[in-house]
Amino acid sequence: MNMSLEEQIAHDLLSIKAVFLRPDEPFTWASGIKSPIYCDNRLTLSDVSVREDVENGLAELTRTYFPEAEILMGTSTAGIAHAAITATKLGLPMGYVRSGAKDHGRGNQIEGKLERGQKTVVVEDLISTAGSCLEVVDVLREAGADVLGIVSIFTYNMQKAADRLQAKDVVNHSLSNLDRLVEVAVKEQYIRSEDKDRLLRFRQNPQDESWMK
Repeated sequence: MNMSLEEQIAHDLLSIKAVFLRPDEPFTWASGIKSPIYCDNRLTLSDVSVREDVENGLAELTRTYFPEAEILMGTSTAGIAHAAITATKLGLPMGYVRSGAKDHGRGNQIEGKLERGQKTVVVEDLISTAGSCLEVVDVLREAGADVLGIVSIFTYNMQKAADRLQAKDVVNHSLSNLDRLVEVAVKEQYIRSEDKDRLLRFRQNPQDESWMK
C-alpha cells in the first residue's frame, strides 16, 4: 500500500533512528522538560535514500506552497545542508542565517547574497516551539527580505509554536509531524498502541508531566 508523504517521512525517520520514542524512559531537554521523544534530523543526511526523500519532499513543499520563491535560506546549522540540496533541485540561490553576527570580517549574520524584497523561504529541520526559526525570520525581514514562509522536515505540532507563528504572520509546512509519526510507530510496532495517547498528551502541554502516568 502506498504511503502518503507524511507517512513516508515518519517511516524514514523511525527507520534510521532520527527519532527515538521512549514514553517509559523520557529524555530531558536542555530546558528541563521531560520528553518521550528525541529528534535528530541531521541523521537524514547520512542515509542516501532517506536524504533523497527529504530533499525531494522539501522541494515539493516549496513548489506547492511557495511557487514564487526566489531564494532559500537555511537555519544555522541544521537547515544549511537541506537548504543547499533543495535549492539545487529547484534551481534557486541559497544562503543561511547565523545564530549571531560574526565577530570578525564583515560581521555578517546572513551568509549569501540577499536582495531587498527578494521572496524568501526559510528551510528548517525541526519545529518544536518555533523560537529559533522565527529569530531567523526576524533577521531576514530586518534585512529587507519578503519572507514567504518556512518549510521543515518535522514538527511536534505544539500549540505554542502555532501561536508564535500566527503572531508573526508566518506559515510553516512540514514534511511530517508527531501525530503521523505516532500512528506509523504503532503500526510498525516501535511503540505499544496504548502509548499513543500519552505521546499526544505530551505535545499538548510539554510542561505538564501528567502524560507520564
